[in-house]
Amino acid sequence: MTDHTQTNIITLTRHVFETQRLHPEASGDLTLLLNAVQLGCKFVESCVRKSRLVNLIGLAGNQNVQGEDQKKLDVLSNEMFVNAIRASNKVAMMVSEEDEEAIFVEGSDGRYCITFDPLDGSSNIDAGVNVGTIFGIFKLKGSESDAVRAEDILMKGSEIKVAGYCMYGSSCNIVISLGVGVVNGFTLDPALGEFILTHPNIRIPKRGKIYSINEGNSLYWDDATRHYIESLKNGPGGRKPYSARYIGSMVADVHRTLL
Repeated sequence: MTDHTQTNIITLTRHVFETQRLHPEASGDLTLLLNAVQLGCKFVESCVRKSRLVNLIGLAGNQNVQGEDQKKLDVLSNEMFVNAIRASNKVAMMVSEEDEEAIFVEGSDGRYCITFDPLDGSSNIDAGVNVGTIFGIFKLKGSESDAVRAEDILMKGSEIKVAGYCMYGSSCNIVISLGVGVVNGFTLDPALGEFILTHPNIRIPKRGKIYSINEGNSLYWDDATRHYIESLKNGPGGRKPYSARYIGSMVADVHRTLL
């Protein structure tokens, strides 16, 4: 009987190391930082899965910088990411949606900055809908002796080094680009505690089947947007109409489109 068990698995850590080897000038700092991000994602995934059992659902009594009520799990997730990333000692600055001010890491020897929303869509947890973490990593300009300022993060999106998100739902998935033009998807294997490559080289199809939009804002759409959405509903060019889906989380919508 043939054993089809995969033994040459590609973990996210292995993928990052293999990508690093393609760049002889790499210091390894980004690899260490991504290990810290992985740890944060695994911690949040565990908390989301058992949130109802340990009373992590509900308001924490504060508001974030966006004026939104913070959930208990928002606060816990933010603290975990901040502590894990700070411990990597590879970032000079962090910007979190949950904190009004940028977080500067004193004594860090890193020249990276990371921006993140530790738990996007946390209001959906009560309904069992997917939630996620969004993150982006930038390389700060200048030399190591230069003082880091909050405005240093105001760079073009094209200057981002790593971008990704992690979805927490029926499975835990990280979708990430290491800045080489390829997007890969990894699924957490709870038994191994590792993210395994399951969706290599993800590409958006030329024509999708689903549109997702918050029609509660339709009053503010311009004519071009309104015409476009109507064409999707009625079938563009006489073709089959798109199906409508709405999940109150941007990261969930992007994940549905890619996978």
